[in-house]
Amino acid sequence: MKTIHCLLITATISLFSCISSQQQEKESIRINQIGFYPSQEKVAIWDNELAQDYIIIDERQNIIDKGTTQQHTISPFSQKQRYKIDLNAINQIGKYTLLVDNEKAEFEVKNNMLTPLCKAALRSFYYQRSGVPLSEQHASGWSRPTAHPDTLIYIHPSAADENHKAFSTISSPYGWYDAGDYNKYIVNSAYTIGLILTGYQLIPNYYEHLNLNIPESNNSTPDILDEMYFNLKWMLTMQDSCDGGVYHKLTTQDFEGFIAPDKCKQKRYVVAKSTAASLDFAAVMAQSCRIYREQPDYRNFSIHALNAAKSAYQWAKQHPEAIYDQKNINSQYKPQITTGEYGDGHIRDEFFWAACELYISTLEPEYLEDLKKYMPKEFANHGWGGVDALGIYSLLINEERIDLSKQSKEIDEINNNLRKQLLSYAKHEMKKIEGSNFNSMFGNDKNDFGWGCLAEKCINPAISVLIAGKLCDNQSFDKYLQSAFHNMDYILGRNAMGFCYVTGIGRKSPMNIHHRLSAADNIEKPLPGFLVGGPNPNQEDKSSGATYQSEFADESYSDTLPSYASNEIAINWSASLVVLAGLLDAWGNDK
Repeated sequence: MKTIHCLLITATISLFSCISSQQQEKESIRINQIGFYPSQEKVAIWDNELAQDYIIIDERQNIIDKGTTQQHTISPFSQKQRYKIDLNAINQIGKYTLLVDNEKAEFEVKNNMLTPLCKAALRSFYYQRSGVPLSEQHASGWSRPTAHPDTLIYIHPSAADENHKAFSTISSPYGWYDAGDYNKYIVNSAYTIGLILTGYQLIPNYYEHLNLNIPESNNSTPDILDEMYFNLKWMLTMQDSCDGGVYHKLTTQDFEGFIAPDKCKQKRYVVAKSTAASLDFAAVMAQSCRIYREQPDYRNFSIHALNAAKSAYQWAKQHPEAIYDQKNINSQYKPQITTGEYGDGHIRDEFFWAACELYISTLEPEYLEDLKKYMPKEFANHGWGGVDALGIYSLLINEERIDLSKQSKEIDEINNNLRKQLLSYAKHEMKKIEGSNFNSMFGNDKNDFGWGCLAEKCINPAISVLIAGKLCDNQSFDKYLQSAFHNMDYILGRNAMGFCYVTGIGRKSPMNIHHRLSAADNIEKPLPGFLVGGPNPNQEDKSSGATYQSEFADESYSDTLPSYASNEIAINWSASLVVLAGLLDAWGNDK
């Protein structure tokens, strides 16, 4: 019997090893394509109408576990049956294969599983650099010449005043291209850096040990801070030194075509100062001044950053109605601007974030009074248009510094209130895993899906859950950690499309992203480390040539270049990936 059993196993394994690539493309196994940590909850989903037996084998072809897929849920979108495969019998480091029907999925179990992902996401910012050449030494096959030096930028009539006449010029070099286009936007840049520096403050030792192979890698500053500074120094050039206001964006009149950046010929403008841009700028500069103060390479910047933050904040208080409205601007001025708006008519949250960062940095009562005035009544998920959470994170992270102030008792009461808000939000999110399609907090409601959903509706709530567990409920931290892991599993392959939604990662990842740099470089593979926007049932880009195979919410993803609604990339989405991958990698390893 033993001999027959061994022969049966060998025959089964041989059968699976012969599965064609065509069959694998149609696979029904949905699994994290990177792998798992030893103590992480491990789940795969069988996305098929029929239950099947499964086996799990190790590298030596020993059977580790076997069973039958268990009916899990029915999709609220497509009505497909989905079955759960529990992989928790595996808790030893190694490489494994899951075999179901005529399919197989290989995966690994080890510590530091997400380190390569975190590094790739951070390096994606280097690929977005503007105004400098990318050398082969640092660009790893994606080198390119200098483009968009931005030393001759025109003042758009909407930005003109007594000190800067329309169509006069300023210099505004460096910074990152914002997304799939070649423009640079203050609101999104500030949010992006603010989120990454939040992650850095939580786990500085982790990020300090990541060598990104960028031009600054040999200085005394952690590479993550060097990369953030490359954009911060551009942001400083967007502030009007005469009054402290900050221009909303640096842009061409229209989006450039899908051409290499050094081939672009359109004039570039700075457009209208805005309250939101000035407040977001003030917040991230005040936050940065504390962090860069400890870096010998950037001490002068730290002083400059705080002064710039104060000046921008005062301008915003004097101009609370300077809301960026592109339609209104285009009705008054020419040339008309048709690029990304980043318009935000609700600026209480920007006032709150800026006041929090300035108070933490200065401990001046003026900013405490303002943060009290604008403090939210309940915690809300964060994104570029909703930044209350960044202020809350900073207050909780910097409690020891705040305790040095004369208002420590008052701020303690504020923090206790905010801590309760964050915990309530986290607990509500974690309940969503029960009965979910893919065993995650995300993907269970049509409203989960839309523009940028993978970052804004999947990753960002997971970040909030992790921070809530670490700063507010440390004794029960493991349940918060496991909940966040499940959302990362969704990003990395345990989803309706079977995609790992990060370029260059996993066995099935996006190849045709809406990204001018990737489209124009004559290289088949896209630039690596970018998170795409994700399934979007609104499909706003169908008239532009994007083709979708499904109308179902969680399958409304198109890996085509025209699909800006589902397949574009953006620096704020990269920031979300950097922070979640880093926190999970730092806190998820077996001790």
